[in-house]
Amino acid sequence: AAGEVQCLSYAGCNFLRQRLVLSTLSGRPLKIHKIRPKEEDPGLRDFEASFIRLIDKVTNGSRIEINQTGTTLYYQPGLLYGGSLEHDCSPSRSIGYYLEGLLCLAPFMKHPLKIVLRGVTNDQVDPSVDVLKATALPLLKKFGIDGEGLEIKINRRGMPPKGGGEILFACPVRKVLQPIQFTDPGKIKRIRGTAYSVRVSPQMANRMVESARSILNKFLPDIYIYTDHMKGVSSGKSPGFGMCLTAETINGTILSAELASNPQGQGAAVLPEDLGQNCAKLLLEEIYR
Repeated sequence: AAGEVQCLSYAGCNFLRQRLVLSTLSGRPLKIHKIRPKEEDPGLRDFEASFIRLIDKVTNGSRIEINQTGTTLYYQPGLLYGGSLEHDCSPSRSIGYYLEGLLCLAPFMKHPLKIVLRGVTNDQVDPSVDVLKATALPLLKKFGIDGEGLEIKINRRGMPPKGGGEILFACPVRKVLQPIQFTDPGKIKRIRGTAYSVRVSPQMANRMVESARSILNKFLPDIYIYTDHMKGVSSGKSPGFGMCLTAETINGTILSAELASNPQGQGAAVLPEDLGQNCAKLLLEEIYR
């Protein structure tokens, strides 16, 4: 009886990732019921099922039970194992959706995690891999998770709807985090960014950069926006373009904004000039807040 831990019970599909991640970290089993019971297509979505399979891969000895309709999920966490892994993410959500969960678990593995994720790298819903690389990694370093082993590398870009991107995420093991006091954001000192284009003219990236600079130059002189044009195999399966901007302060706070073009065959065509300007305005909005 001493070994039995009380099972946590939740209803609904909200916070599914957070519940699975926290259950894994605390070692407490959980049961989630009433997952979209009244919808035409009830139960777990394919991207959620893919996230559950990913959790199963990074742990050892997890027990996962899902009922026939997919509306009830029982999860008994195993030990965080890590090691070298690969996972194909569902193309209906971007790799950022999976990476956010992994960032919470990675430092506490038994072996350093080295995982290759395949799917959509940049979309309009989740934080892109670029933004997580620019913002989440510096934040982890503040907690003492650093060294050679910490990196996010984009091997191939994949845009929705078909994806085809590939990234490598590696993280060293840290059993204890440093506590931090980080309350003063500080003044903005520089802006960096990436304008990427995939399976479209490389000119698109330059046009985005020019329009974004036309707005940001009024605010700050130290601006550098890289252009990233992927060709051939490394450009995934669908065309698209987008931009990710980050502003860094003197205290090392990083604020970010990003925009991506509409997926092929969905919505109106977006001009790269408009996208660049809107992305710059989003970043200024973030700074203003």
